[in-house]
Amino acid sequence: MASRFESRKRTILSQLEAPDGEYHDLSPKGYVDEPIRDLISEINSLDGLVTTSSCSGRISVFLEGRKANIGDFCSEEQTESRAGPGGKGGGGAWLYISHDPVKGSDVTTASTYTSLFGLQDAASDDDRLASVKSRYIHLKFEPMILHILTASIQHAQRVLTAALSAGFRESGAVSLGATKLTDPTPIVAVRSTGYSFDSIIGHQINADQNIALVDEHYIKTMVAVANDRFRINAERIARFRAALTEIFQPTLNGADPSKKKDWEDADARRQRKREEGLARQQAMQAEAAEGPDRTHADEIDLSLDSQVQ
Repeated sequence: MASRFESRKRTILSQLEAPDGEYHDLSPKGYVDEPIRDLISEINSLDGLVTTSSCSGRISVFLEGRKANIGDFCSEEQTESRAGPGGKGGGGAWLYISHDPVKGSDVTTASTYTSLFGLQDAASDDDRLASVKSRYIHLKFEPMILHILTASIQHAQRVLTAALSAGFRESGAVSLGATKLTDPTPIVAVRSTGYSFDSIIGHQINADQNIALVDEHYIKTMVAVANDRFRINAERIARFRAALTEIFQPTLNGADPSKKKDWEDADARRQRKREEGLARQQAMQAEAAEGPDRTHADEIDLSLDSQVQ
C-alpha cells in the first residue's frame, strides 16, 4: 500500500504532467516559471521529494489595496475588503510582473520605465502629495522561493543542507512531528530574503491615476539593481541544484538516503554532523515560528492540504 507521501507525490506529478494547454495551477499565470522548470523536474525525479509551490524570482510593480481610515469601525465584510499589512487585499493589483530581467527593448516599446510600469508624471505639485492613507505603488525584487514536500526528517535535513550551503539562509522546515497514524513528512521552504527589496515609486489618486513619486532616472536605477539581483539569484539556484544533486546522488543509484554509510572517516563524520546539526537547528527555529512565509502572490501550490495562495 502506498504511503501518504507517495500518494501525494503521485497526485502532484499527474497535475504537472498535464499538457501545457490543459495544465493550470493557482498562480495568476497558471504554470511553472520557465527559469526553474528543469530544477523542478530534477527535484521531482528524486525519491522522497516533490515540489508543492514555487517562484523562480521576479521583479514586480504592485498597487496597494484600499486602506481603512484610522479610527473607523468596520464590519467583518468591510474589513475583508480592505488591505492588510503590506497592502495585499482590498483591490490591490499587479501593474507589472516579470520572472526575467527587464530588457532594454521592453522600455523602447513603452518609451520609458515610468510608462512600462503603468505610471504617469504628476500634472502638478499637488498630485505628488502623498500621505499614510495613500495607496502606494511598490517596485519589488523577490528571489526564488521553493516549497518541497519530503518523505522523512532525514530527507528534509539533506534539502536544508543543500539550501543553506547555496546561500538560501532563511530556509526552514515545518510539519516535523509525527502523528498517531503517520510518520512526519516535513515541508522545506528554500528561500533567502537578504537580497530582496521593496521601493515606493508612486501612489494612486482619483481612484484611477497612478502617479510617479520619483523620476525616470531613479526608476531606471532600481531596475538595474533588480537585474543584478536576478544574476545573484541565478547563481544561488545553480549552487542549490548542484548541492542537491550531490547530496542525493545515492538516491540516483538506488540507495536509501535515510541510511548512513557503514563506515566513514572522522573528518567526513564531523562535517556531516555539523551540517545535520545546522539543518536541524534551522528546522526547529522555523517550526517554533510561523512556518514558511509565502510572500509571492504567484506561488504554485499543488499540495493536497493547502489549495490556497
